[in-house]
Amino acid sequence: MAEKSAKPAKRLSSDSNSHEGAAAGEISALEEAFRKFAVHGDTRATGKEMHGKNWSKLCKDCNIIDGKNVTTTDVDIVFSKIKGKSVRTITFEQFKEALQELSKKRFKGKSDEEALQEMYKLIEGKGPGLTGVTKTVSSPTVSRLTDTSKFTGSHKERFDASGKGKGRAGREDLVDNSGYVSGYKHAGTYDHKVQGNK
Repeated sequence: MAEKSAKPAKRLSSDSNSHEGAAAGEISALEEAFRKFAVHGDTRATGKEMHGKNWSKLCKDCNIIDGKNVTTTDVDIVFSKIKGKSVRTITFEQFKEALQELSKKRFKGKSDEEALQEMYKLIEGKGPGLTGVTKTVSSPTVSRLTDTSKFTGSHKERFDASGKGKGRAGREDLVDNSGYVSGYKHAGTYDHKVQGNK
């Protein structure tokens, strides 16, 4: 019985060779975009599952939300419908189902297949945008305040000559437990003095 089901699948792929190859390429680009958005903003994400926050970001960044046919509310409703009851994420297969749901609303005049292909074209090759991200300010005032070579007093002790912070050694007086008297500045010079006199 398993052999019978395998033969028609081969025949279908050989009959429509050009269309299937194009669809397979689109799906891989779609999956790549899915993974980019799935890992965005989450260091522990694997790229196999997407949270609702990243789903909304994908829909905004790829212009699926047009404000007329598809709104942010529609996107959230579709996400809640597609995901499981006790789950917070969707897989790639569920992602494709969600796109199919939204494509009917987004492209109303087209057939289901054409609408889905248009939806794929909106997403393919895209990645999460960085709009609204805070940038560093490079004003003369900020550069003067952060130039460690101009620091004085105890603040100067916190940085080495290259301007790199010393860490804990720059913030605290670390106790020297090498066996010498505290405050002795010539540690390790005894052998040099004794050998120099001989």
